[in-house]
Amino acid sequence: MSEFSIKERKILSDHFSNTDSDVFAIITPKQVDRGALMSRYSRTNKSMRRIFLDEFLKNKNRGEEFYNRILLEYGDDSVAELGEAQIAIEGLSNIAVKKIEDRRIGLSYLEKSSRYVAWNKKENGKYRFYRDQEIMKSKFADMYEETCNFSFDIYSKNIDPMVTYIREKYPIEKYSFKDSTDGKEKSLSKLKNEIDVKSANMIYKGSTKAKALDILRGLLPASTLTNVGITGNGRAFEYLLTILASSELKEERELASKIKKELDTTIKSFVGRVDDKYGKAFQKYLKDVKNKSKSIAVKEIKSKPATGVVTKLVEYEPENIAIDKIITSIIYEQSPSTSYQNILQQVKKFSKEKKNKIINEFTKLRTNRRHRPSRAFENIYYTFDLCNNFGMFRDLHRHRALTLERQLLTTDHGYSIPNEVKVLGIEKDFKDCMNKTKETFDKIRTKYPEQGQYVVNFAFNYPYFMKFNLREACHLIELRTVPQGHVDYRRVAQQMFKEINKVHPNLSKIMKFVDLKEYDLERFESEKRTEEKRKKLK
Repeated sequence: MSEFSIKERKILSDHFSNTDSDVFAIITPKQVDRGALMSRYSRTNKSMRRIFLDEFLKNKNRGEEFYNRILLEYGDDSVAELGEAQIAIEGLSNIAVKKIEDRRIGLSYLEKSSRYVAWNKKENGKYRFYRDQEIMKSKFADMYEETCNFSFDIYSKNIDPMVTYIREKYPIEKYSFKDSTDGKEKSLSKLKNEIDVKSANMIYKGSTKAKALDILRGLLPASTLTNVGITGNGRAFEYLLTILASSELKEERELASKIKKELDTTIKSFVGRVDDKYGKAFQKYLKDVKNKSKSIAVKEIKSKPATGVVTKLVEYEPENIAIDKIITSIIYEQSPSTSYQNILQQVKKFSKEKKNKIINEFTKLRTNRRHRPSRAFENIYYTFDLCNNFGMFRDLHRHRALTLERQLLTTDHGYSIPNEVKVLGIEKDFKDCMNKTKETFDKIRTKYPEQGQYVVNFAFNYPYFMKFNLREACHLIELRTVPQGHVDYRRVAQQMFKEINKVHPNLSKIMKFVDLKEYDLERFESEKRTEEKRKKLK
């Protein structure tokens, strides 16, 4: 017999996916009610649908009242994770978007790509880059505008020549495409079906344009405006807003206000503490932490800028200790009642051959890169000191299951010039662009070190460090060495693997899907697979 009357079931059908199963989705339209129902659920023996009928149906503000009491009176932060929202931000700089994407937990991002979209379009006769108000009101305004325009001019005028050069270097006849009549791979001239020919040209044009834009993206300044979509829970958004509100950059502080205003239309109760006395105190704390760190660095550390590209493994454990930890963790979950310490003591007595055999057995179990190693492989960590171009950093920055610390973007560490730039004969233009940027940056930084970042091009090398465990190393390195990856980050990931392999030759075998080869058109095979999927959908 149903728990609910016919009348109640009719009401519930507008708020829940079903009224009789013990598994159901909450579809009531108000986000705050969905979250409040989830939280209230843990504090009563009533069923959720009964809670809704008894407590929420008549009181239209029940959700808001509940959050005000739980969040404000009791400070139960985890409750704020029950509210979710999606925010789109258009026209923010690459400096601000990296600050947003620094937040690792509770938020997911989708950002405009520099690989598929050319950034040469103008709006009202002006290139789309961020014009910081403090700079634009200062004596550096004209210099800043001129330098960013110069970077965009060099980028824009070389798109077509670079695409032409790439297509001449990698002619379409060099590649094969699937013939829909017999399923065989053939060159363009041997394809008979008009749709196949059209498809082949589309694949080729897409992959060659992506290659050209990949090469030229180093010319773009960090002020370049981009778009980002964010999906996340209230707790994560609240922390993001606090970080942005405590920033020295006006752009980021204004973004905090704009995002908060829009979140108030959907999950207001979940982000209400950002501007209260506790939120203000938290913002002050974040500023104090930054200032204290800065004062210690200035007083105690002598700067020595890295020059050129660096991918160096600087911290790791001896392999024999690492293997003991991992094997102990492998065994622990499936052992009879015993302690970690007891297992570790016994594992240490295993022969080296037995230990390596166990690691090899778990390596064999992986049949593709999506078969991630078990959590046992999270027990060992690697720290990499890195310095590579900012454009490439933006790709590695997307990995969040790790610790990443970075510095301000400057021109202190040199820059990277793609070989194709030299071959095409635009090396002088490229260097002129970098030199002009450095001259402008060095002047702006004397008064505005944070704002000076906006003028720095993607090609300039950028220092940061990454610390991650072996399980995450497996994911990051295998993913970032796939054939369609950007050549810059493929080389860094390949070097990471080689560095780990040197110190942990047996453990590194778990990373069995690392691709160490070089490719001409990185996106070509990927574009082919995508087009085949399109055909099937049609």
